[in-house]
Amino acid sequence: MSKAITFSAYGAPDVLQLSAVATPEPGPGQVRIRVRAASVNPLDMKIRSGLMAGKVSAHFPVVPGLDAAGVVDSVGEGAEAAVGDEVLGATAGGSYSEYALLDRALAKPAALSWEVAASLVTVGETASRVLGQLGAQAGQTLLVHGAAGSVGTIAVQLAVARGITVIGTVGAHDVERLTVLGATAVRYGDGWAERVRAAAPQGVDFVLDASGAGVLADSVALTGDGARVITIADMSATQHGVRFSAGGADQAGDSLPELVQRAADGRLTVPIWRTYPLAEAARAHADLEARRNHGKAVLLP
Repeated sequence: MSKAITFSAYGAPDVLQLSAVATPEPGPGQVRIRVRAASVNPLDMKIRSGLMAGKVSAHFPVVPGLDAAGVVDSVGEGAEAAVGDEVLGATAGGSYSEYALLDRALAKPAALSWEVAASLVTVGETASRVLGQLGAQAGQTLLVHGAAGSVGTIAVQLAVARGITVIGTVGAHDVERLTVLGATAVRYGDGWAERVRAAAPQGVDFVLDASGAGVLADSVALTGDGARVITIADMSATQHGVRFSAGGADQAGDSLPELVQRAADGRLTVPIWRTYPLAEAARAHADLEARRNHGKAVLLP
């Protein structure tokens, strides 16, 4: 037996409880890791609250969490990693736990902290995927809503590295951080569209909405075409003729090795806001839902 966070009903953060669970055993091709860090993602909170009940099947009790980094301590038949390897990846069966299973374990470079290694997987692959779906090219202008968030921060850096001009909507406290990443920061809230037009007199070619803050109509007006706007956070996308991008068959899993290397050699920054003991997962969820964070929250089992 080992310890994990579980929930047995949808609800507020306090449904998350530290529980004794059967330690998972790796199947063919899988590895089991002793978790050193587990990322807290916005999707975790949507699943816990029941917002994703129609899309993500839950068999209670649920161990939440998508991504983890740790040390391999057991391997299934045909697994490519070995006991003792330091790895990261998307978990099969939840990451808020002392032990987790990985179907695809990627080696963690020594230069990469456990916290950053655990935080790259879902948000990094999401940022890479949506940029590919938009198809923005060097010399074009991309507007990123929620540019200081986990996905937005990575999308901004990847786009800047490709020679794309990036404008990002952020709060006043994140202006300097976004500017350092090579983007033009524009304050969000009432009047944001006018401020974007002033910052981009050449016009906006594409928009990535990572905020879900009701910005789609004005974003379509800015680009002149709903096909040039994509959201990962606003469920009203179809009402505006905008694509909603979600993981699945088109998840850009092949982008993870490049993201890891970029982070390891300093070309990609993943801000870690706060770490929490495993038992304080409910507090981590509450903090993120209250938008107290300015970067990633990470559990340390």
